[in-house]
Amino acid sequence: MKKFMIFDGNSVINRAFYGVPLLSTKQGVYTNAVYGFLNILIKYLTNDRPDYLAVAFDVREKTFRHKKYDGYKAQRKGMPEELAMQMPILKQVLKAMNIEMIEMPGYEADDIIGTVAQKCGEKGIECIITTGDRDSFQLVTENISVYLTSTRMGKSETKVITPETIMDLYGVEPKKMIDIKSLMGDSSDNIPGVSGIGEKTAVKLIGEYESLNGVYENIENIKGATKTKLENDKEMAYLSYELAEIFTDVPIDFEIEKFAIKDFDKPALAEIFRELEFTKLSPKLGIEDEKAAIKKELKPQIIEDRATAEKVIKEITALKEFAYNILTYEGEICTISVSSKEVQWVFLFKSGLFANMVPEDVKEIFTCNAEKITHSLKEDIVILKDHGISLKNVVFDTSLASYVVNPVKSSYDIGGLMGFETMDEKFGKGKKAVNPTSLPIDEISEYAALLSLSILELKEILSATIKDRKQEYLYYEIELPLAHVLADMEQEGFKVDRAALTEFGKIISQTIDITAKSIYDLAGGEFNINSPKQLGEVLFEKLGLPVIRKTKMGYSTDADVLDKLSGKHEIIGQISSYRMLTKLKSTYIDGLLPLINPVDGKIHSKFNQTVTATGRISSTEPNLQNIPVRTEIGSQLRKMFVAKSDEYTLLDADYSQIELRILAHISKDEVLTNAFINGDDIHTITASQVFHVEPENVTPQMRSNAKAVNFGIIYGISDFALAGDLHVSKKTAGEYIEGYLDKYSGVRQYMSDTVEVAKENGYVTTIFGRRRDIPELKSQKFIERSFGERVALNTPIQGSSADIIKLAMVKVYRALKEGGYKSRLILQVHDELIVETHKDEINEVKEILKNCMESAATLSVPIPVDVGEGESWYEAK
Repeated sequence: MKKFMIFDGNSVINRAFYGVPLLSTKQGVYTNAVYGFLNILIKYLTNDRPDYLAVAFDVREKTFRHKKYDGYKAQRKGMPEELAMQMPILKQVLKAMNIEMIEMPGYEADDIIGTVAQKCGEKGIECIITTGDRDSFQLVTENISVYLTSTRMGKSETKVITPETIMDLYGVEPKKMIDIKSLMGDSSDNIPGVSGIGEKTAVKLIGEYESLNGVYENIENIKGATKTKLENDKEMAYLSYELAEIFTDVPIDFEIEKFAIKDFDKPALAEIFRELEFTKLSPKLGIEDEKAAIKKELKPQIIEDRATAEKVIKEITALKEFAYNILTYEGEICTISVSSKEVQWVFLFKSGLFANMVPEDVKEIFTCNAEKITHSLKEDIVILKDHGISLKNVVFDTSLASYVVNPVKSSYDIGGLMGFETMDEKFGKGKKAVNPTSLPIDEISEYAALLSLSILELKEILSATIKDRKQEYLYYEIELPLAHVLADMEQEGFKVDRAALTEFGKIISQTIDITAKSIYDLAGGEFNINSPKQLGEVLFEKLGLPVIRKTKMGYSTDADVLDKLSGKHEIIGQISSYRMLTKLKSTYIDGLLPLINPVDGKIHSKFNQTVTATGRISSTEPNLQNIPVRTEIGSQLRKMFVAKSDEYTLLDADYSQIELRILAHISKDEVLTNAFINGDDIHTITASQVFHVEPENVTPQMRSNAKAVNFGIIYGISDFALAGDLHVSKKTAGEYIEGYLDKYSGVRQYMSDTVEVAKENGYVTTIFGRRRDIPELKSQKFIERSFGERVALNTPIQGSSADIIKLAMVKVYRALKEGGYKSRLILQVHDELIVETHKDEINEVKEILKNCMESAATLSVPIPVDVGEGESWYEAK
């Protein structure tokens, strides 16, 4: 059976636009949506090999549905300008690919698709509908399927929808999807449906009564509120049916051979791709322009000996700019590849089968004045320093640039970004990692050269995007210099008192044993406390506590459940303590001891710059950000982190309520702003406002509750969540929130405006231009949409906080380095910085810390810093 594939052009390009980072050419032409669309198209052309192909588009004119219902799609906003300008580009590309495009005034793309599908059925041709929307589900038959596409973080995914799929999902045959939509409506198209009837109820009704007519024929058998809703909106239900039904008789010219797959106009397509800078798509379609062909013929020069290296290094150091990549295995440098726009070199080093060179032989490559581009600046600084090489004049890091452009990607591997094998795919990872030197020299050299050449190409794309988005300050003044700071912090490390940590571990073990015995006594016998099944049986069957939640595995005993059971039995507190203690021991005692360097007695945590969506720095091996502080026993851990010798002490500088101050600045709320300017206790002021008492009459409990509201507002907390935090009713929590927003009206306005702007733009930004796309805001699912709204509210605040602490780190690092101080910045945790300070420099470094941090940003309110001093982290804090 022959195969006809028809694309829903508007739907697929729209999904691609929100799923692929906003890329642009050097001339500022946006290309991400076209790029994403073509990747999907190429994937299906390759995998499905259709005989016929067409792309259907909507037109701007109103359709017959608008005549039936004025409100049809009335709430829809126009395309973002960045997407609208890509529509004619896509059509230009499709024309060069000789792909038929169909559009018809008065009809939607769905109607064209339905008509094509109907005519395919009449001719015995299989039809595949490619779309990002579910509207076409009603068309599915044994010969008509839907490829439901989605694009997330640059990668396309497909769900194949067949009659069996729809039956599994909805329990009805595909045609009945019209009946379901007639009841539930469709907010994206403003199809009204029956007010108050959602998807679950609509599916149930159509499953039981088979059709919209069947529902109303059996209206007397339907009880309660559902019946009332159906009776009130009967007219709307039938109107919605007409609006939802896809018209399958659009007067299009369906001469089948017109849609047959044809050869591309390769010269025209090559020219378009060159203008769009789609260098990686050309090979996939078997087209290459002259420049691409020349590039393909370039073969890297392989250097294995010192004599040749000396000559080549002179050529490299004479360049104005070049990209490089360092390939390592188990901490050893295997290759260094260098690429200019004309030439590529790959240096092989004394490892495995490779020759007699060592990295020190090529140090001039990294110390010369040429501008350098890399993909992992921090890691390069660290490994080169281990070889006695000081890296200079790196002007661009493509991994950091990719992170600034799209901070929610799961990986920034150069291969993944450029569409070829990632490092993990090429060499594996962990125990499965392959030594690159075990590969043939030609193979490893070509891959190494591809990495540095790709870095050079990616820099052109990303630098243009950063400039277009006005993110130059964020990138060049914050992220890029921060890589040097983090590399230095990793190498400095933090001294740990091994003996004290070991002794502390023994005390924790004893406390765990005592706590376990107490639990056994309260339970009336021993059991496995770590087994949710056994613990559930003890709590809910033996002790008869109320069941909070059950899962497929049995009773839930997670932290949320224990929190709800708090106060109902003495055993609950003991179990919570036991869990906290065992986690503390496994993570921060058993976990930390092996990480202490036997040579210098320090822990050298790795600081990650491209992990969190908000811009915050994270740390691993170990994660020092998560050392608990709220419990006394947890904070004792900080006593184990000490200055490296008697000549040094620790200074700990911490911003005071930085996120609330940022909220005051960006919301412009007068009450909040004045409180900070006047130096008032903001939690007392909030308590006074919310609970309608004078500040002097605020009780500790009122202040504690107000503090929870203050910080909860930042994270878009719901009344339900706040009720759980404060152990009050949902109604009371809602009153707290409303009381807060009544008094801080500027914050209320900020929250409303921010969400609306985010929905319109598809993203939010921080004070310094850090941007986060939020596709969840357009989700039809309430939970996803609510998450998107919380992200929209929180990101400008938390992200700005992250930017400010990063700026402070760069300023402190430079001040200490330029001043020739012995003191060093060794740790950052959220809003605090720790400097290991030589005792002769204490007063000067205190002043540097305070000044650099307080001047990192100019806000409408002060951002004061508290500085502590001590021999250990605990004392300094």
